[in-house]
This record gives sequence, structure tokens and C-alpha cells, in this order.
Amino acid sequence: MDWMQIISALALVVFIVILFPTALDRMKNSPKGTSSDWMGFVVPIVVIVLFIMFLIALV
Repeated sequence: MDWMQIISALALVVFIVILFPTALDRMKNSPKGTSSDWMGFVVPIVVIVLFIMFLIALV
């Protein structure tokens, strides 16, 4: 391995070590989603999937 790959790998490890505790804290203390929140997520995803299926059918 060349020195640039070693430095990149070390930087990645440092970022993970620094950010991991914060990510755990955020996951534990995050607000829970209601059914209306989930519907606001599901409806656009379904629309996008249907649109992509429509585009594939046109080909």
C-alpha cells in the first residue's frame, strides 16, 4: 500500500471513533415516528417506484 491509502484508512478510523458515540446518543434520544410520519415517507417512495416501473415498461 502506498502512503496515501494508509493515511486515508487512518483518517477513516479516526472519524468512526469520533462520530460513533454521538451517533449512538442520537439514536437513543431520537423522537419516535407516528403513523402519519411514516405515510409521509412511504407515499413518495411508492410514487417513485411506480414511475420507474412506468419508465421501464416504456422501453
